[in-house]
Amino acid sequence: MADEIKVEAPKTDVVTSVAPSVPPSSHGGRSDRGPRGDQGRGPRGRRRGAEQSEDRDSGFTEKTLFINRSAKVVKGGRRFSFSALVVVGDRQGRVGIGLGKGAEVSDAIRKGGDNAKARLLSVSIKDSTIPHEVLAEFDGARVLLRPASPGTGLICGKTVRAVVESAGVRDILSKSLGSKNPANVAKATLDALLKLRLRAEILKTRGITPRSSKVD
Repeated sequence: MADEIKVEAPKTDVVTSVAPSVPPSSHGGRSDRGPRGDQGRGPRGRRRGAEQSEDRDSGFTEKTLFINRSAKVVKGGRRFSFSALVVVGDRQGRVGIGLGKGAEVSDAIRKGGDNAKARLLSVSIKDSTIPHEVLAEFDGARVLLRPASPGTGLICGKTVRAVVESAGVRDILSKSLGSKNPANVAKATLDALLKLRLRAEILKTRGITPRSSKVD
């Protein structure tokens, strides 16, 4: 009798499937912090915007228009310093511009604010706008300001807006011509505000006494 061949059924072992762990490198080395990745910082870690505004207890509004960084090459490496252009105003017809320099950004902004407060100038404002159209130049920058009806708002660039808003203007039309340098545009805007004259001031210089009903 031939030997019987026994065929054994293969044993089925219960195997628990385990999801493979994904190494962090499979995500391109990025940490899972949400859609922005690096907690709200801009590309390459750059600071977002240099313009900041805050209301001080003294009643003045301080705004940083521009921050510049410069480097000096020395034997040990490079030394960085910062300069900040700051505008300060009380929103009631007084405004000033100051430039501060320091080894840190905070020091430059503080010095710029102190210089601006020491150079406050009074400008003529009629209600919420300016009394008449004016054009001013500073170096390569030219700024045109026009009065606007109530409710128009500030139709101007960020540099011009910061200066006229600190002075207390709420309705204005403007056009910036020529250079876009923030320092030149800010100084041209300040020169334009200083050229403004109310009707009563003009008549007074001419020796004319206006009627009470027609005084601005």
